[in-house]
Amino acid sequence: MSPTTPPEEKTQGRITVTKSTSILSTAALGVVATIALSCLTAGDALAADIVRHKIPNSDFPIALAVEVPADKTTVYVSGTVPPMVDQAAPKTSIQAFGDTKTQTVGVLTEIEKILKTAGLGMGDVVKMQVFLVGDPSKEGRMDFAGFMEGYRQFFGTPQQPNLPARSAMQVAGLVNPGWLVEIEVTAAKP
Repeated sequence: MSPTTPPEEKTQGRITVTKSTSILSTAALGVVATIALSCLTAGDALAADIVRHKIPNSDFPIALAVEVPADKTTVYVSGTVPPMVDQAAPKTSIQAFGDTKTQTVGVLTEIEKILKTAGLGMGDVVKMQVFLVGDPSKEGRMDFAGFMEGYRQFFGTPQQPNLPARSAMQVAGLVNPGWLVEIEVTAAKP
């Protein structure tokens, strides 16, 4: 068996085209095509979903870690502060914005609106940083329980079970003395 089939020539105008097919080059093309097809299907397999790792033996509503594959688009939402709930109160007072729970619900509602404009929802949040100011009515300590009451309305519910990796910390203060809560999030497009 010859490794090359006999050449076939065609004259097209003043150009002569010689076509010679090598058995080895045909086999090599088959191998290349197989590899290319494997890469394409492997690429689909590599386009993995976002993975949320639960905290072992815990029902606390945050993720231990969240893996976001490289092919996902991330959206970073700037620190969001609470809306005023009492227009009659002084604009720099806690009364103007409410307690920690009220402020948390207000902030998360605003974040939800921001995400919606990007085609996302609260279930797409993969990372959250929470800044809580000490509440004077709690001896200057952050009201973590009040924060959690508001947070649980948006995360870990039957309607929205996805949990973000999250940090919550007490800070000395925010720009407006009436703000007890500021939250920033990172979301990933599915």
